[in-house]
Amino acid sequence: MRQKLSGVLLIWTLPMWGAVTSVRLVERTDVLEGRALGPAGAYERIVAKVHFALDPKTEQNGAIRDIQLAPKNGQGLVEFTADLYVLKPRDPAKGNGTLLFEVSNRGGKGMLSRFQYAKSALDPRTEEEFGDLWLMEQGYTLVWCGWQWDVPEKDKLMRLDGPVLEGVKGVVRAEYIPDKATNVMALSDRGHVTYSALEGPAKLTVRATVRGRRRTIAASQWSFNAERTAIEVKGGLEPGQIYELVYQAANPRVAGLGLAAVRDVVSFFKYTRNGETLLGDQPRYIKRALGFGISQSGRFLRTFLYYGFNDDEKGKKVFDGVWADVAGAGRGSFNHRFAQASRDGYAHMNTLYPTDLYPFSDVPQVDPGTQENEGLLNRVAAAVMPKVFYTNGSWEYWNRCAALVHTSLNGTMDVPLGPETRLYVYSGSQHGPGNMPGKSKGAQFALNPNDHRPLQRALLSALHDWVKEGKAPPASRFPLLVEEELTRPENVKWPKSMATRLPAHPKQAYGLDYGEDFAEKGVVTKEPPEVKWGYPVLVPQVDADGNELGGIRMPEVAAPLGTFTGWNLRSADAGAIGEMAPTLGSFFAFGKDELARRYKDKDGYLGKVAEEADKLVKGRLLLDRDKGRVLKHAAALWEFVNK
Repeated sequence: MRQKLSGVLLIWTLPMWGAVTSVRLVERTDVLEGRALGPAGAYERIVAKVHFALDPKTEQNGAIRDIQLAPKNGQGLVEFTADLYVLKPRDPAKGNGTLLFEVSNRGGKGMLSRFQYAKSALDPRTEEEFGDLWLMEQGYTLVWCGWQWDVPEKDKLMRLDGPVLEGVKGVVRAEYIPDKATNVMALSDRGHVTYSALEGPAKLTVRATVRGRRRTIAASQWSFNAERTAIEVKGGLEPGQIYELVYQAANPRVAGLGLAAVRDVVSFFKYTRNGETLLGDQPRYIKRALGFGISQSGRFLRTFLYYGFNDDEKGKKVFDGVWADVAGAGRGSFNHRFAQASRDGYAHMNTLYPTDLYPFSDVPQVDPGTQENEGLLNRVAAAVMPKVFYTNGSWEYWNRCAALVHTSLNGTMDVPLGPETRLYVYSGSQHGPGNMPGKSKGAQFALNPNDHRPLQRALLSALHDWVKEGKAPPASRFPLLVEEELTRPENVKWPKSMATRLPAHPKQAYGLDYGEDFAEKGVVTKEPPEVKWGYPVLVPQVDADGNELGGIRMPEVAAPLGTFTGWNLRSADAGAIGEMAPTLGSFFAFGKDELARRYKDKDGYLGKVAEEADKLVKGRLLLDRDKGRVLKHAAALWEFVNK
């Protein structure tokens, strides 16, 4: 161990465990002034930098695209670093033995908001930013590690700094849909670091819809900025239109190292036994690890499993439980040349990036386009198979192809999940937790107020019990074709009394051709990709109120004050009016006469909500301690609707 006594810099040079070679401490502080947070006592916050040296010749690293081209040190290893952030019991012996790892979404931190009702923060310090301390009261060790090289240049975001493939060139595609008038198009996705354009051919097109005809914009009508990271278009860009620039770039990063970083950090926590780490010998007390990811991060975990990363370089199991939240059926741009990890795939945005790619389901299915027979979990050996939770909401059916997780590729049958998998659907929810039904500038309708976080707390308890004690979790709850809870969009029985129509263009997954080297080497040679075929689109059926069948209904959806949808439509100001707005759901309140007929008054309504909450508690889908929060939220919604 080497210590630098000036400032806070401490470096632990470790006996080699997997790829982690050293951990550099940046900062170490008490959480909430060092007071006891429950049975686990006081917590501490650790900010550090992890150093890795990866052997490109091992079988476990063979799935990383371009690793053989990466620069190597004198031992033939590929070196890189990543940010590390830990919240842990100061005395690890008082913890619950479980590491809860959140895959950072675009460099951020989300699980304190989801599981502790905390205010979102990149570096939580205050009472508000730690919320009700539910995780910490139980003694979880909470860990984040950078895995994405291109997160925005903003302080406190989690990053990975990896090798550059100097001199390697290739084709890159940038897409942009303005929500307001502008004449500038950045090549990056929502502020992320991008690949600048080389001198040479580039083509700019515009189209109105995903499958619409592309119209080429003459090169004389646009130009690059000095850095060649953005373009300026004469006459401006029209809101809602899909602008696409295809250009040549150089010096890509090895994006797939992010998968190895997550694998090896978790393995380091579980298996290192040197007694000298900055974690206070924490690994001796870590018995199990759970991986959690929201949206992009959930897709990362599906990718992690798809490529078989749940065994480390020594063949040991990494995650004992994996929870991919609101990931739909997708994976992502996490392991190919010139990958842009932030690009996702909505119904009207970023749709043709390599996100919703076969295979979608756990169990193998024959792809109608390629005749391959593959399942998402094919590369996960039985000895390292984790318990798996998939959770989606109604938004993911309309915008993220979620039905492909559990239906046949011709859309006619339900297919089984893996034996170690559970699937839960938050009925009537948008992409993230709702609040009160305010308006968004870019959307037509009031926002969906369904806050499904109480379900998530109960589900985390169930996953933990399953992994730790072998106690089976609640049965899967999701819409089934056999129960007529799932249907094609044109067959949804949307109430005729509703003034609005259903979205015309729900997200569809396609068989996409990125060139002959993509499948085996991760090298894109064809941009935009050729659309070869489409997979079926299925969404939840609805009841007479327009509320969805199947899945888990929060009490205020089961005793509704209106219709809760997983979609909203773009406003006239945002352009492409009628296309779906990203991430948002809608709420259509019942009239006061209808509310009086159903519930008589507020007390009658809250009584119904309480009954539904008790059902969820009995089914282990709601914690008893969260009933009060659910009732408080329902009371606020009643007041809002009855204004």
